[in-house]
Amino acid sequence: MKILLIDDEPFVLKLQARQLANLGYADVSVCESAREALARIAADPLCYELVITDLQMPEMDGVEFVRELGRMEFCGGVVLVSGEDSRVLQTAERLAKAHKLNVLGALQKPVQRGSLETVLQGVVERIATRARPGRERTADELREAIEAGHLVNHYQPKVAIGSSDIVGIETLVRWMHPTDGLIYPDRFIQVAEDNGLIDALTRSVLTMALRQAREWEDAGMHLHVAVNISMDNLGALEFPDFVAGAAKEAGVAPASLVLEVTESRLMKNVLVPLDILTRLRLKRVSLSIDDFGTGHSSLKQLRDIPFDELKIDGGFVHGAGQDAGLAAIFEASLSMAKHLGMRVVAEGVEDRADWDFLAKTGCDVAQGYFICKPQKAADLPGWIAAWKARGGPG
Repeated sequence: MKILLIDDEPFVLKLQARQLANLGYADVSVCESAREALARIAADPLCYELVITDLQMPEMDGVEFVRELGRMEFCGGVVLVSGEDSRVLQTAERLAKAHKLNVLGALQKPVQRGSLETVLQGVVERIATRARPGRERTADELREAIEAGHLVNHYQPKVAIGSSDIVGIETLVRWMHPTDGLIYPDRFIQVAEDNGLIDALTRSVLTMALRQAREWEDAGMHLHVAVNISMDNLGALEFPDFVAGAAKEAGVAPASLVLEVTESRLMKNVLVPLDILTRLRLKRVSLSIDDFGTGHSSLKQLRDIPFDELKIDGGFVHGAGQDAGLAAIFEASLSMAKHLGMRVVAEGVEDRADWDFLAKTGCDVAQGYFICKPQKAADLPGWIAAWKARGGPG
């Protein structure tokens, strides 16, 4: 992996290059200015798989640099580093993501070895699993994949924080391409939504998840199964009947199913989605408002729609134990949900510090890489057995 380091302080460049070398990454180039870095990237856009840049630099600062990377449509990974306060760093991270850059982390100076190692592992995993990351998938390709049964589900456990019991799993779709290997949903969900394929995709994912839930039931594993749905699924009035019929055919009680709706895509057209979501609740299907805190009309949606679960976005969970601002937002969301009688799931639990923070708050359920990464259905029973044997995260 080729890495480009950018910082106006030569000593910092040497220190970070040494950290990378100690972690086994020797192919590192350094730049003391953002303009020089842009020139190198422009000369060979595919040369660097990871860029690590400081924010506070003379002539062209990190925000300007990120803006230019966005204009260049840089497809490698980006890590932001700064000695500024955490809120400035977090805002810069959100800005870089808004420029559609592949932001892998935002690290406080001085950079700690463990934090850097975690970021680098994420880069390695992306390179290993995502074939041709820059190539857009076409609607025809995706249509053929759905019809040919090339979509597969991976599953990520949800764990009750108080007892460490496994209470459910979230279904995460992947595309097993016959030549390119595993393709992640950020490469094809938008294609599905833009080309009228999301309904067929969702129904395929839901049907597979319900069949898998029946297999787990037969094996003695009683898990609530969550499936993500799109706003486009909430445009067809017969959708609740399809869901109920699919559950019946699979032999799964509707009460074991959770449908997760992403908050930022909810309620553009009020009447039909409200009709559908209310009917789903009448059929005993649980409704979860996903990525809470990232959209624009959260409180209105909580008022208008009969959600019984709230998932707090990982951006307000990871690091909240060390960040008073994040902790305040998390605890306010948790308190509001509790007063509304809702179950609360914390997403993005990345380390022990996140878990310990949640344990003090009274949050119900945790989900994230610290607990378990998404995995194949066949691997889940073994993981569950190991988790129970050690009595939780250890």
